[in-house]
Amino acid sequence: MQASSASSLPPAGGLGQVFAAHRAQLKRAAQQILGDTHSAEDLVHDAYLKAVESGEDVQGAVRQPLAYAVQMVRHMAIDRCRRATLEQRLFEVRDDGGAEVPMPATATPEALAIDRQQLSIVEQALAQLPERARRVFELYRLEGRTQRDIAAMFGISPTLVNFMIRDALDQCRDALRQGRPR
Repeated sequence: MQASSASSLPPAGGLGQVFAAHRAQLKRAAQQILGDTHSAEDLVHDAYLKAVESGEDVQGAVRQPLAYAVQMVRHMAIDRCRRATLEQRLFEVRDDGGAEVPMPATATPEALAIDRQQLSIVEQALAQLPERARRVFELYRLEGRTQRDIAAMFGISPTLVNFMIRDALDQCRDALRQGRPR
């Protein structure tokens, strides 16, 4: 199907001729990045279409058509890899038992009771922290302040802020695991 759509295009000068004459070289460049012959073939075809559609304005400005075509194919292949990686991350199946699934809008009374209980446990765990550590944690997690800003507010190092936040998180996690504050 792709070959017939390419043949239905008007004859392409400049870049189109470069794509026709150096198709194998362009396909190898794409295959080195994509790792798949069929994907490389599809990408070279897409690059050809893009080159033909760019019009004579762009084609006339290109001084080294083969180098331009190779770079075009490489850039499109890299973009395709990045997009595939992003899609894979977005749609991967997580093995977290649904821990990151948002709560439905209509939560059951039992779920609400559990959430309230967990919130109470976290509040008690935070109340056991030294005042400064608790405030640092609140500024960072609840108010969205940066660690650098918090460090400047308290006159301490960003590293110390990081440790205080980590310790507060550990205390909250431990309390939740035990079902009570540490």
